[in-house]
Amino acid sequence: MAGPDPFGEAREGMVARQLRRRGIEDERVLDAMGAVRRELYVPETERERAYADSALPLAHDQTISQPWVVAAICQGLELGGDETVLEVGTGSGYSAAVLSLLAERVWSVERIPELATSAAGVLAEDGRDNVEVVIGDGSRGLPEQAPFDAIAVHAATPDTPLGLLDQLGEGGRLVAPVAAGNSEVLMAFAREGGDLAQRTIGPVRFVPLIGEEGFDA
Repeated sequence: MAGPDPFGEAREGMVARQLRRRGIEDERVLDAMGAVRRELYVPETERERAYADSALPLAHDQTISQPWVVAAICQGLELGGDETVLEVGTGSGYSAAVLSLLAERVWSVERIPELATSAAGVLAEDGRDNVEVVIGDGSRGLPEQAPFDAIAVHAATPDTPLGLLDQLGEGGRLVAPVAAGNSEVLMAFAREGGDLAQRTIGPVRFVPLIGEEGFDA
């Protein structure tokens, strides 16, 4: 029999205070955020802060996003459970783990091999067998697997990510932070009958999306 969960109370508090009180209303997203053990996906030195209301550092000058940001991206994708999702920027694997509970299959692209390898290992140990981690330039998406029902971007794009939007299927949704001057704005896009609708979710702060269709390294 498994012992008591030392992070259970912190995880419940995160869902109640950081997410539900701040406008995350999708119960599937709230359930997924409450189910994934975030402490597994942060560096050991940061484990006691796993449920802090902030981003946390990863190797190679990357970060694991603040819990609210992960939830806001997932909510913006409006997932029902049968979708194939592309994630750009695997990082620690935490967001992919959350997406694994919300979609049928997740393809996650990470440009830094060490992060991709580490994330894939943690995801496997955590039983997230519907996630495939790919090493590559996430700014280009994954055209060989397109079209996708949804795309989650975890790094700031220099402009509207047209190349990634081209990989959305009909009715597909993309959520990405888009650079706006010295800050970023989290935007949600939806492909509807050949048209592209967009709305603003709110201000955020992300590392830049590096790659052919992103920022220069």
